Amino acid sequence: MRRHPDRRLAPWAAWDEHSRGRRFEEPPPALRGEFQRDRDRIIHSTAFRRLVYKTQVFVNHEGDLYRTRLTHSLEVAQIARTIARALGLNEYLVEAVSLAHDLGHTPFGHAGQDALNACMRDYGGFEHNLQSLRVVDELEEKYADFPGLNLTFETREGVLKHCALKNARSLGELGQRFIDRTQPSLEAQLANIADEIAYNNHDIDDGLRAGLLDMQALQDVVLFRVQYEAVRAAYPDLRGRRLIHEIVRRMIDATVADLVATTSARLFEHAPEHIDAVRAHPEPLIAFSPEMAGYTRDMKRYLHEHLYRHHRVLRMTTKARNVVRVLFEAFMGEPRLMPDEHAGHARAWQSAHGDAGRARAVADYIAGMTDRYAISEYERLTDPRRNS
Repeated sequence: MRRHPDRRLAPWAAWDEHSRGRRFEEPPPALRGEFQRDRDRIIHSTAFRRLVYKTQVFVNHEGDLYRTRLTHSLEVAQIARTIARALGLNEYLVEAVSLAHDLGHTPFGHAGQDALNACMRDYGGFEHNLQSLRVVDELEEKYADFPGLNLTFETREGVLKHCALKNARSLGELGQRFIDRTQPSLEAQLANIADEIAYNNHDIDDGLRAGLLDMQALQDVVLFRVQYEAVRAAYPDLRGRRLIHEIVRRMIDATVADLVATTSARLFEHAPEHIDAVRAHPEPLIAFSPEMAGYTRDMKRYLHEHLYRHHRVLRMTTKARNVVRVLFEAFMGEPRLMPDEHAGHARAWQSAHGDAGRARAVADYIAGMTDRYAISEYERLTDPRRNS
């Protein structure tokens, strides 16, 4: 197999020198590759720092030890880089995509996203993947020569995991794959599955820590039961957090090992000669075995029923939806309630695009909020005792 001379990349990987480039032309970086530059720009972005106070499952004020969007993104990147190295993929690209994939997420996790989408129903809707692209393309304000972060096509391709067809038509080359039903790079495919591996396993960890999941009941999940029994057999006296961590890390290892083995066999069988052959393949090449895919689906179903729909989580998500709805209605009705910068954006966008433009500026402001900032804004708007 021919390898990249510097980083031992496989022919089916994304190579820096074959990138489709950036929206605005720049001189090549002197001391790093193109995808390293993307990774670094993402880490230094304002949106990335905000992820530390954005919900994964548990709202930030519920405890300091639960995952946030930031720690989740770091865990996704760590898992993805391990797999990328095993498959000869570009670690820097998969890390950039992993770190950027949630930059457009609202406060309060999926509850906030659903609420904002409902508010935006008459104005084009709200998709957090599309918002992540909007963040890196337009909303970050750092460089004199261009808006956004001016990332490579390959990183932007990976950030846009999903996209409604009506939105894809407005995205040019980046949206074409949703129209043609072609695949993204292997690095983008990998970041998507690493995201799934991370949240499945770490939501179990957080759910057990919060007391919302039960160790014995979790044995209904095959993947958990197999590792639980293996750990108990090897360490019969192990208890508490060490027992949980040992089970979770083994579940991650089992899913990663299966993904590497299955994907390696698929790559050997199909032998794509370059990244465009990957894109032209009729289905994703990064995949679990059918057995492991079934196990992960069962885990998702269990978490949906016993964690995400637990009454304590539902109470918080109901409150979160109300916060987002009240904020949107208030700012949409009177944009001057927003800080001057965002109120100015609302005026400019309304002038250019009518009410839909104003709504988009309001959605940008709300989507960029952390959990605690959204709660603070809500209190400023609704509590007569607060005047600032």
